[in-house]
Amino acid sequence: MSKIVVVNNLSLDVVMQAPGRPDEDTRDGFDRGGWALPYGDQVSGEFMGKHMSATRAILLGRRTYTDFARFWPSRGMDNPYTAMLTNTPKYVVSSSLDAHQEWANTTVIGGDPLTRIAELRAEEGGNIVIMGSGELVQSLAAAGLIDEYVLLIHPLALGAGRRLFAGGTFEPLTLAESVVTSTGVIIGSYRPLER
Repeated sequence: MSKIVVVNNLSLDVVMQAPGRPDEDTRDGFDRGGWALPYGDQVSGEFMGKHMSATRAILLGRRTYTDFARFWPSRGMDNPYTAMLTNTPKYVVSSSLDAHQEWANTTVIGGDPLTRIAELRAEEGGNIVIMGSGELVQSLAAAGLIDEYVLLIHPLALGAGRRLFAGGTFEPLTLAESVVTSTGVIIGSYRPLER
């Protein structure tokens, strides 16, 4: 069986919106995008490299996929993130995208996504990693399909923005592993407690 692992950047007030670029996600007038960039360091790179090396597939919501597909291929295959994201099978949950996508190794999941995702999880192999995709994460958490959260908790409060745990989410977790980076980011690997 595979594990579904959420990998997300968060502020102290659990905002996950637009960590990478000012124009990444401006919904609801969010103007603080790119907030995670100043906190990158070697410690976080090594920790994330170790966790991402076990990735067999990437699972994304439509909004995150559309942003990634527009941004990452334009970075060139000499960028290690571009190469990893392009070469890894990607599954996109969407009722509006057409089945044919130009970004290599992309499969659109329509219909009943929870059943298809449970089937992917039941297959042997490495981790199925979710990046961003807050609404998808919340749906899968409610269905008991998240096996691990790798959260990069940054030392800042944004005061606004979309949160990872929202809408009455109740998710008791236990800390499995943690490291603190040189820039004060706490990277924690959390697993849901038995329900």
